[in-house]
Amino acid sequence: MNIVVLDGFTLNPGDLSWAELEKLGNLKVYDRTEANLTIERSKDAEIVITNKTVITDSLISQLPNLKYVGVLSTGYNVVDTLAAAKKGIVVTNVPAYSTDSVAQITFSLLLELVINVGVHDKSVHKGEWANSADFSYSKTPLIELQGLTFGIIGFGRIGRAVAKIANAFGMNVLANNRSEIKEIPDYVTVADKPEIFNNCDVVSLHVPLTNENSEFVNAKILSMMKSSAYIINTGRGGLINEQDLADALNNGKIAGAGLDVLSTEPPLKDNPLLSAKNCVITPHIAWATIAARKRLMKIAVDNVRAFLNGNQLNIVN
Repeated sequence: MNIVVLDGFTLNPGDLSWAELEKLGNLKVYDRTEANLTIERSKDAEIVITNKTVITDSLISQLPNLKYVGVLSTGYNVVDTLAAAKKGIVVTNVPAYSTDSVAQITFSLLLELVINVGVHDKSVHKGEWANSADFSYSKTPLIELQGLTFGIIGFGRIGRAVAKIANAFGMNVLANNRSEIKEIPDYVTVADKPEIFNNCDVVSLHVPLTNENSEFVNAKILSMMKSSAYIINTGRGGLINEQDLADALNNGKIAGAGLDVLSTEPPLKDNPLLSAKNCVITPHIAWATIAARKRLMKIAVDNVRAFLNGNQLNIVN
């Protein structure tokens, strides 16, 4: 069985092992694959593993040996799953591997916005503390989270993990979900989106990107927020109209934004958020702790093993 990994570098930049996958077939791993090389590298493969390399209907039609596509992420929009199903090709994903890591970076972004640890660290290393007349000083306003209201859009596994942390900080928690929320924790209040954007001091996005919610965070909904409020996005960049958010930040309509995702990744150099005020951006790393990547690797291998044994595990089509 020929197995090809088209873009393995982000999962395994060298600190993990492909050994368990190699036991399942003749394995070839590429760090990255440009679109014009995808057919050449996949043509003899029965199993193709991808993270962000796109598997289109056209590509599928040119790969007669292909039987299985494994996606190295929870989202699987990089694969034309309908075209794959028509050809009898199984597509799998890796769910629930990064829940705690994403929840963790949600608050890393928020804490950077409200305390500006990085700003103060740079100040100290520039000598400003050594030259200060006082034992303590601050470069920015310092905001306490206790008693503030935290709004969550999307109350799945990650949303629930985020809610637990917000509650531990002593924050009031509001949550919204596109389907009915069952087993609501006693510290969470269910609310509609306008209520969350109107009343919350922090709004955090934890929903998948769909045609229905693309850029739903736009000038209109941002105008509902308090001028002291923050927005956090560790979901998908396409949930936000980036020019509208940049305008809101630059005009002081909201206090700040913490983003781990952008609409185009890597971003275009003229992305307005790269120069927006009070905008903390990390390069889509919420999923990438070593613990989460180890889980991802294990589940991805388990998916392939199950397929080879005639079983169904994490099939999405």
